[in-house]
Amino acid sequence: MAREIALITNPTAGKGKGGRYGDAALGRLRDSGLVVRNLQGRDGDEALDLARACVSDGVEALVVCGGDGLVHLGAQAVAGTGVPLGIIPAGTGNDVARYFGLPRKDPVAAADRVIASRTRTIDLARAGSKVFVTVLAAGFDAVVNERANEMSWPRGQMRYNIATLAELRTFRPLRFSLDLDGRALSLDAMVVAVGNGPSYGGGLRIAEGALLDDGLLDVVIIKEMTKAKLVRTYPRLFSGTHVTVPEYEHHRMRSVTVAAPGVVSYADGERFGELPLTITCEPGAMAVFA
Repeated sequence: MAREIALITNPTAGKGKGGRYGDAALGRLRDSGLVVRNLQGRDGDEALDLARACVSDGVEALVVCGGDGLVHLGAQAVAGTGVPLGIIPAGTGNDVARYFGLPRKDPVAAADRVIASRTRTIDLARAGSKVFVTVLAAGFDAVVNERANEMSWPRGQMRYNIATLAELRTFRPLRFSLDLDGRALSLDAMVVAVGNGPSYGGGLRIAEGALLDDGLLDVVIIKEMTKAKLVRTYPRLFSGTHVTVPEYEHHRMRSVTVAAPGVVSYADGERFGELPLTITCEPGAMAVFA
């Protein structure tokens, strides 16, 4: 009997790249002899319902074609089930694809990774009923995301650039209360990030050194600094050299509670939940074609 998998595509990902890449991947997967349920949701909620229904029906794998947001959705459906996740990268950031060295410009080559069926088992970070793969942002970056999501214009990356400039004018360090594996910590900080993996936002290596399979979370704190220094530090996130900044702290642990008044966190680039949140590492919770 032929293997049956599900493919869920976000056709608007990557400014329309998702639709083209999804069609190319679908053709390659079917040509290989796989039976493919080709699905699209009218919105994120419907797409998640479809993904969970396919996993419940017993498909051998769930494949997502889109950006990190769709990977985030796929992780909700397969976490802890043993059903592997396949990724056809078609977003703008594609941090999860970077983690696994997946082809980001060749959907047919990415589909071949699914066909080969070699998997890697990784941890997930969990807060209540939700999980994330990359990084949870709970500081300045989360505030920028929240402002950008409230804006109807412009579209794309420029909206985030304008939101960043707007927040820089008024942003003040946030008062965080943290519980790090039972150790309480209270401080003012610009950024608190919880990493399952090392990067987010298209290669910002905020949690430099984080490993996907070590059973630990990487909690990064960037303490109070001037706005000018925050702007100067930002480019260093792409190389991971921000770790030498005196205001930088890095903790590894199994569980962390993050609290700050009025902050909505973002994980895998998606709106995740209001603080406080208790986040734990769930070892070996997901298999990925890699």
